[in-house]
Amino acid sequence: MSRFLRKHAWVSGLAALLVVLLIVTKLIQPSFGASGLESIARAALPFAFATAGMAVVVIVGGIDLSVASMMAVCAVTAAVLMERMAGIPALMIVLSLGLAMGLINGALIVLTRVPDIVVTLAMLFVWEGAALLILESPGGATADWLEHAIRGSFVFDGLPKALLVIALGIAIIWLPIRRTKLGLSIYATGSDERAAFRSGVAVGRTKIAAYAVCGLFCAMGGLSLAALTGIGEPVPGPYLMASVAAVVLGGVVLGGGKGGLLGPIIAVFILRIIRTILTLLAVDPNVTTIIEGTIMVAVVMLGTAASLRGARR
Repeated sequence: MSRFLRKHAWVSGLAALLVVLLIVTKLIQPSFGASGLESIARAALPFAFATAGMAVVVIVGGIDLSVASMMAVCAVTAAVLMERMAGIPALMIVLSLGLAMGLINGALIVLTRVPDIVVTLAMLFVWEGAALLILESPGGATADWLEHAIRGSFVFDGLPKALLVIALGIAIIWLPIRRTKLGLSIYATGSDERAAFRSGVAVGRTKIAAYAVCGLFCAMGGLSLAALTGIGEPVPGPYLMASVAAVVLGGVVLGGGKGGLLGPIIAVFILRIIRTILTLLAVDPNVTTIIEGTIMVAVVMLGTAASLRGARR
């Protein structure tokens, strides 16, 4: 156990902080319980999938500024399709769409050799425009089963369905990749691209695959967003900066090559619970936004400084 804790010290620390914040929340509001946990889990659902996608591209040594726009495209597509056809075919189309958008992002970065931050910034506007073409204003309707899949508890109170959806989504997509040659290639590319290339890693294809996985997670985030609201929202939500902050807070190095997905997901819940605590303390919503923004900027700046210091060594 001690060896495990030393190896995963940062994630263990985040888990401990999460428990402390839950206790603080309980002290502030004694009635906080299973329903409160379920509410936090539902609110964290789209943030968790956006963070998972961002974590994969950061591990490969890149960044994707278009995650929120891809989620918007998938959300409005799901709302339009589910209004006109059966839910399962619509679900598969949306997941394929997210995968395709990620592939396009990755292919553009690899083929043009333009920095990923520039390409994905441009694609942010492209995907945002595509979302507005599909739905000019909020509308459509999601399938009832999709909404029921994330609401309430599973088996017993205290185990939110939304938390189970996050765990299953990441386990189905990331765990098989993490243990294959592709997963090793993603970490090798992020750690040292030149060394990875000399070791026989197909760096270009690895990067494209990583961005495709990001797109798939964004599709899941868009579906969860549509399930939460019951409609499609073409305007991207506040998921970009939040996902970057959660990735860094979760222990993923911005330079790439180090980290996993568990830490960032725990970080998502930490950030959501901090917001809940501020709300329970009746802090002005505008002040809450300022505090959240300050935390996110501070986390990203500290993560960047740590990456630069590590690079100099």
